Formats: sequence, structure tokens, C-alpha cells
Amino acid sequence: MLRDRFGRSIDYLRLSVTDRCDLRCSYCLPKGFRGFEEPEHWLSFDEIERLMAAFVRLGTTRIRLTGGEPLLRRDVSGLAGRLAKLPGLQDLSLSTNATQLARHATALRAAGVSRINVSLDSLDRACMETITGSDSLEKVLAGLRAGKAAGFAPIKINMVAMRGVNEAEIETMAAFCIEQGFILRLIEAMPMGSSGRNTAFLELGPVRERLRARFGLVAQAAELGGGPARYLSTPDGRASIGFITPMSQHFCATCNRVRLAVDGTLYLCLGQEEKFEFRPLLRGGASDAELEAAIRTAIELKPQQHDFQAQPTKIVRFMAQTGG
Repeated sequence: MLRDRFGRSIDYLRLSVTDRCDLRCSYCLPKGFRGFEEPEHWLSFDEIERLMAAFVRLGTTRIRLTGGEPLLRRDVSGLAGRLAKLPGLQDLSLSTNATQLARHATALRAAGVSRINVSLDSLDRACMETITGSDSLEKVLAGLRAGKAAGFAPIKINMVAMRGVNEAEIETMAAFCIEQGFILRLIEAMPMGSSGRNTAFLELGPVRERLRARFGLVAQAAELGGGPARYLSTPDGRASIGFITPMSQHFCATCNRVRLAVDGTLYLCLGQEEKFEFRPLLRGGASDAELEAAIRTAIELKPQQHDFQAQPTKIVRFMAQTGG
């Protein structure tokens, strides 16, 4: 088992397969951004598989494919099939904006992806266009229908709650997810890059109490996927709503994850600068033993917690560059 210097078990890796995206969500990438990684710097599927195998040998049990938008990477379902076969991997999931999901859902499910998280910040077409920079709502809804038909379970909806933007739609989104059998996860915006800092922050504590009263929600102890959300459920247990509160009630003490960017850079924390470069090792002939030793060294760099509150302007990289 991988443990950092603060005693936390690090068993969850978020794997970015591209930093490109077909949307420009206001909290993630600024309009007109062109500073993407050169394709020759992307890890190849062979390099990804080899590095992921090393992580799994050391105790990583969960891998999530992310981006950017991971479905923009050619043959991502083929990569998923290779990773799903790694001995010891217990959970392979994917985060997507779902604009491409209708074309890929069946292949991804057959490859071994069991769960998907879909970014959906509004059910209003005009609001979605404002947030994403594209008239994307119908594509996302079509992707969700395809995901359900392909048998993904659970399907989680990630909604970044933004004051004055989609704040008034939260109860509508909750009702939609309860009706459709999706798990809604509300997320506080983080000040990552200029786009994140320009997002109107909304504290989720009052929202939680409002939803609790509206839907009769009760505390849920069950863990759902190893992430940071704290869940409430309907009294019959058939629907859940999660709250991810990195700003108002951070969860750093139980953080179990690291993020690998498309260029092989391992980021140890969203809100800190510590990182480790794996591409030079992979392309320099490092042995499996050397890779494993490097992973252990990298995990030792993981900081105790982020500094988003004390230093909100510290992180200049955007979310898509970090890896979801």
C-alpha cells in the first residue's frame, strides 16, 4: 500500500489522457486558451499502461480516466480495455462532459469501464451555453441516455455550483437526478488559474440544508466510489446527493488521490505545486523497479493540505492542465 508521509493511503489515481476539450467551461479553461501540451509530449498508451501497472502493483486500486475531455483521445476505449486487465485494479471509471458519449458508451462499457461521472452544470440550454461556451445541452443529455442504455451504474452528475449563475437551478437538478436515478454531486468552485478565481463562489452548507428540507434527505454513511463527497440520501435510499466542499470544509486529511497529467507529470495536490515528472523515466529506459521507486519518492512529496484559502492566487495552471 502506498502511504504518504502523513499516513494517508494513496489508492486512487486520476489519469488524464488529454488536456484538450471541446467545451470551454468558465471555471476550467478561459476562452481563447491555446497553451495545450504538444502531442509528442503525451504519454503513449504503452507508456500509460506500463506506469499504471507499476502504480497498481504498489496498491493503487482505482483509476479514473479524465481530461480535458478524455473521449477526444483516439481509441480511449482500447486503452480502457488494457487497463481493466491489470491484476489488482478494482475499479476503472471515467469523467466526461458527455458530448461524445453517445458514440462511445457501448465500447467503453464493454472495455471494462464500470462507472461514469458526467459534468452537467445546468438543465437550461441558454445557461449551459453561457457556462460551456457551446450549445451543448442536447448532446450531453443524449450521452446520458446512451450511458444508461450501456449499463453504467452508478452515473454521477457533477454540478459546479456558482453564485448567480446556476444557483437557482440546484433544486431542479436534484429533482432531475432523483427522477433519472443519477447521483448528483454539487461542487464548490476552486481558485485554480484565472478562470477558477473568476468563478462566483457559492458555499454549499446552506444549499445542503435547503435540499435536506426540500427532499427529506438523511445522512448516508455508505462510501460511493472513493471520492471526497459527503452524501445525503432520500429516506428510501434510492437516491443520493453528494457535496464536495474543498473551500468551506476541506477534506485534505483523508485525501487518497493523485493526478497524472497527459504529459506524465504527477500532481500531488490541486492547490500546491509539488509534482513529479515520469516521462523522462519512461523514455529513458527506466526498469520496473526504478519506476516503482520513483512512485514511492513522488508520493512522499504529497503536501498535507491545499492553500486555497490563504493563497487563492497561488495556482496559475488551469484544471484541464492538471488532469480533472
